[in-house]
Amino acid sequence: MHQGEDPAFASIEGLQRAYLSGNLSTEAVVQLFLDRIDRFDQRGPKINAITALNAGALAEARRLDRGLVGGRLRGPLHGIPVLVKDQMETAGIETTFGSVAMRGYVPARNATAVERLKAAGAIVLAKTSMPDFAASWFSLSSRSGATRCPWDLERDAGGSSSGSAAGVAAGFGTVALGEDTGGSIRIPAAYNNLVGVRVTTGLISRAGMAPLVATQDTAGPIARTVSDAAIVLDVLVGFDPPDPATGICLDTSRRIGGYREALDSWTLHGARIGLLTEALATADGQQTSPVSQVFARALRTLEDRGASVLPVSLPGLPGWLRRTSLYLSRSRRDIDLFLAHRPVPLQDVALIVRRGLYEPSLDLLRSIAESDPGHAELQEREQAQRQLQQRLVAVMEANAVDVLCFPTTPVIAPRPDELRRGAVTTQSFPTNTLIAAQSGLPAVTVPAGFTPGGSAVGLEFVGRRFSEHQLLGLAADFHRSARLPLAPPSTT
Repeated sequence: MHQGEDPAFASIEGLQRAYLSGNLSTEAVVQLFLDRIDRFDQRGPKINAITALNAGALAEARRLDRGLVGGRLRGPLHGIPVLVKDQMETAGIETTFGSVAMRGYVPARNATAVERLKAAGAIVLAKTSMPDFAASWFSLSSRSGATRCPWDLERDAGGSSSGSAAGVAAGFGTVALGEDTGGSIRIPAAYNNLVGVRVTTGLISRAGMAPLVATQDTAGPIARTVSDAAIVLDVLVGFDPPDPATGICLDTSRRIGGYREALDSWTLHGARIGLLTEALATADGQQTSPVSQVFARALRTLEDRGASVLPVSLPGLPGWLRRTSLYLSRSRRDIDLFLAHRPVPLQDVALIVRRGLYEPSLDLLRSIAESDPGHAELQEREQAQRQLQQRLVAVMEANAVDVLCFPTTPVIAPRPDELRRGAVTTQSFPTNTLIAAQSGLPAVTVPAGFTPGGSAVGLEFVGRRFSEHQLLGLAADFHRSARLPLAPPSTT
């Protein structure tokens, strides 16, 4: 950590250097974050990102400080305060999946992703806000209400990993865990000037994480820098017997892990970037024009760094995204199956909705509760997802590009009042994050800049399966060049 740097916005490696030098203790850093949560979450700007604190966080910090002997860290996340989305079970800490109907549920075991964080020396500092059962691109929740974006307090933090992103942006934790089904890591990361990673589906265990679409869901890091995201990713990936999808990690022909050390192996100089034209805003407007302006500057930065940006096309992309949507084909069954194995008050999402125990603006959750899909339709949609993946890879191959790129979303974040009155809905919201999610490809969103009104905009890279090393390296090179601020004025 550099002299004078605020520990609340320091990197993982910076904090650990300070621990090893004796300039900082883990206990002092945890207390700092707890003080910031107290000062800014429900008071001051009222970010409203935190749903539950870990009462044992300071005791855990003291144990780590006592164990720091001989200059040896316990693990790659030694002493790092991490925020965890309320979608993931945390032993001894209330976990509600964003739903008022789940109040009082305290799991006995950690989700695998949480367990891996703790084994690496991380301190789970707090649980973070999310919409009911992650069924929204926005933050409104029956459990916690609206979460505000620290960079633009008039706008929603995005969802569904709302509090994870807003919390990191506000300096409530060094990094956070989010979950991404259709964009729930990348949308809030983009709107909060952060890095968000969606891995090749199956690299990270979903055990202990409430599903939305089980075959699409993945946990992942939200961080201020690509380096921090890569360090967390190295901890999370790997085979986990309770989640058969992680069997892809056993493929010895693939390189799994080593993301942090590989960052410098990839630079934008000489890279070929495919600009997916169907993912660009089709018309100028109050919501799209500011994003397009920021994105145009980001493209110039890519070229200034030596990349070639080449327009590429996938005709009929909107139709592909409609045909590959699984929310009304899988979500009701997946959520109910998960709840059936937990000692929770209600185990039926349709009953929860009928009783009105949900945030009324969640149009997708209502549709999920009313859905009754046929098996043939589900098979057709899953087959269409495989075809979409093949077509996207074919576009990359035919144009000899390393990755695809586009704005993470082509519009700025909405305001909470727009969400409450239905002017913006989940099912009509235009988000490019569906492209990777519904094709099973990995993606990284990286901060691209700010609109004149102060809204953050994200640049998304999408690559071939298992191309996380390359995606993170290109994103890191871009992020270093962009030189954007890390701390929002509202919490400094």
